Amino acid sequence: MNYCTKQSDNVIICDVCPRHCRLKSGQSGFCYVRVNTGFCVEFASYGHITGLAVDPVEKKPLYHFYPSTNTLSLGTYGCNMGCKFCQNYSTTKTRYNPFALPYVSPEQAVQAAHLHNCKSIAFTYNDPVVFLEYAIDTARIAKSEGLQTIAVSAGYIEGRAREALFSCMDAVNIDLKGFGAEFYSKNCLADFKKVLDTINYIHTQTRCWLEITTLLIEGENDSDDMLNSQCAWIKENLGSNVPLHFSAFHPAYKFSNRPATSFVTLMRACEIAKTHGLNYVYTGNIRNKKTSTTYCKCCGSPLIVRDCFKVVRYNLDEFARCNNCKTLCNGIFI
Repeated sequence: MNYCTKQSDNVIICDVCPRHCRLKSGQSGFCYVRVNTGFCVEFASYGHITGLAVDPVEKKPLYHFYPSTNTLSLGTYGCNMGCKFCQNYSTTKTRYNPFALPYVSPEQAVQAAHLHNCKSIAFTYNDPVVFLEYAIDTARIAKSEGLQTIAVSAGYIEGRAREALFSCMDAVNIDLKGFGAEFYSKNCLADFKKVLDTINYIHTQTRCWLEITTLLIEGENDSDDMLNSQCAWIKENLGSNVPLHFSAFHPAYKFSNRPATSFVTLMRACEIAKTHGLNYVYTGNIRNKKTSTTYCKCCGSPLIVRDCFKVVRYNLDEFARCNNCKTLCNGIFI
């Protein structure tokens, strides 16, 4: 399927994301990697990757999706977001010669996942929105061979492409950059409302397990007002049981002169989330067993105790219920 609109003999509009880049023949879009080939807009570096690794699924982060299993992480380069604070800018903002990068076919990726006893394949490092066709092809083969599929995405994607991508996924972590149109416009060069539309779509129109991550940057997206608005929106639109991860920012890219996020700031965000009734709130990019542990939403017992990305204690029965009070823990478990 082609996600584009031909406007003239020389111009095609890319319809994968809300930017709708207007491309002349041979021209690439904002993402660097989707190119007008003269007939349609294609992911020009299909199969050429910048990263392939076996990770704990908790690293994505996904805390309620087959805990303690391994996932094969796979990514290319380029991105359709313009985040000034990008933590992976070496792969998202660099113009590579794709043919200098190693090639891994969808079939080879699936074979590698089986070889390393992975439960799933995660499309990550850069956003699978820009390598849509490669992610979909790999996911379809993976699912046919009993593997789970994961998208780690900023959610900046349009209608048909959105349906095609997330229909192939079993779990999604959406990177909600902050909560406000001004923040997205200034720091991400993107439309905030489109991201909320994607989150709502995943929650209401797909069977994907959903978790949300927000990278907290002090002085930018960590105000009480912004955090209260975000948590209230999550509670109203997604309910109380969608896990929310507040991650620590580390100085990078155009924000290299900004301070790293303090644990105090992360804890304040967690407390605000809990006052809104969110049941599963975590910190990330910082090691703390207490704020990485899943607690029973009824009795408060520790259910999944984590040290960094490692599960060190598991207190759920075979039906994913608390061993103490038998309340169900929301998620997809072994």
